[in-house]
Amino acid sequence: MKKNTFVKSVLLLTIGGLLTKIISMFIKIVLARHLGTEGMGIYMLISPTFTLLMALAQLGFPVAISKLVAEDNKNNKNLVFSVIPISLALNIIIIIILLISSRYISNILLKEQRSYYALVSIGFVLPFISISSILRGYFFGKQKMLPHVLSNITEDFVRLIALIIGIPIFLQKGLEFAVAFVVEVNIISELTSIFVLFFFLPKNFKITKKDLKPDKVNIKDVFSIGIPTTASRIIGSIGFFLEPIILTYALTKCGYTNKYIVNEYGIISGYIIPLILLPSFFTLAISEALIPNVSKAYSRNQYNYVKNKIKQALFFSLLIGIPATIIFEVFPEIPMKIIYKQTYGIKYLKILAPVALLHYIQAPLTATLQAEGKAKEAMSGTLGGTIIRTFSLFILSLLHIDMWGLIGAISLNIIYVTLHQACKVKKSLKNE
Repeated sequence: MKKNTFVKSVLLLTIGGLLTKIISMFIKIVLARHLGTEGMGIYMLISPTFTLLMALAQLGFPVAISKLVAEDNKNNKNLVFSVIPISLALNIIIIIILLISSRYISNILLKEQRSYYALVSIGFVLPFISISSILRGYFFGKQKMLPHVLSNITEDFVRLIALIIGIPIFLQKGLEFAVAFVVEVNIISELTSIFVLFFFLPKNFKITKKDLKPDKVNIKDVFSIGIPTTASRIIGSIGFFLEPIILTYALTKCGYTNKYIVNEYGIISGYIIPLILLPSFFTLAISEALIPNVSKAYSRNQYNYVKNKIKQALFFSLLIGIPATIIFEVFPEIPMKIIYKQTYGIKYLKILAPVALLHYIQAPLTATLQAEGKAKEAMSGTLGGTIIRTFSLFILSLLHIDMWGLIGAISLNIIYVTLHQACKVKKSLKNE
């Protein structure tokens, strides 16, 4: 029954992931065609900040709730409602800080004044993302994947329609307003997702005063899992946040123009990286299904089951990853033309494709460590990879090798983190 549950979860999440990836592909096409390389460059400049703030706003709550609900040792309703007020308070603090610092980030750090409105918009999106993520964590812990799948599909579809209608309107006011609108659309899409998730709550679902009263033990348990998980995401997000700043500084020192840097960074971050990560919908599905399965089995000392699930997860990841890598390496023009109707950045794609094969197995390995309660070990891998990526990006970018410094830094990060997580997973199961 456990095996069937895991396979069914992976299958459902894969189908859902495939559908959302298809919709996301259309979203990227809409963005690329309407915003152009310059608009995509601005959007990708603020994306690291967006990612960092999302990590801070969520504070690892979704993973923690998923793990604790799966272990089935607590009042799950109280678990969720103990976390939501903390999450909202944290989001309010982030919004205030962002309103104060957005002008400095756009003008001084990113050196792109047109990113200001998009940065301000991020703050108002975060509370909606946080709430929907917490609800998803609950359903994941219950191993009910259908609510997550349908909410994701609905969310992306609504976002696509809103972008098609809204971007041309806001472009008339200016490119910076159009980019800000792309960020703000997340409010509508996340609200849609929340409504869908609420629809799947049991019909007899009732909230009592006991459920609403914050439980110190629940909060402590959530933080014990959430903080290391968040630290891992924040470390990665800080590296991602610093990436365009370091890249812009170093390449400007080498004589490259800001326009060239924005355009090339937009091509790599807006076209090449999303294309390479396209197969990750499958590895993400595996990782999401793995956490509640491994959490429950590991808490009950069923180590052989855990080992089998890890092997199965890695096998499935490579089953998708290897063919994708071959296509990107041998026939790179085909996916580029189909998705973007252009071939900018093929030289970058052919170099990153083989390295990305390691990235496809990284997510299941990290999810395993989190499910085993070893989020600190996962965090150490992310920390090491981020340090390597940040320093190598700065050094390589000063060598006058164009954007290849960025490609090299990305590759070194993927290789180190994947090998680190693999060693930690192997060690954790060897000791049991």
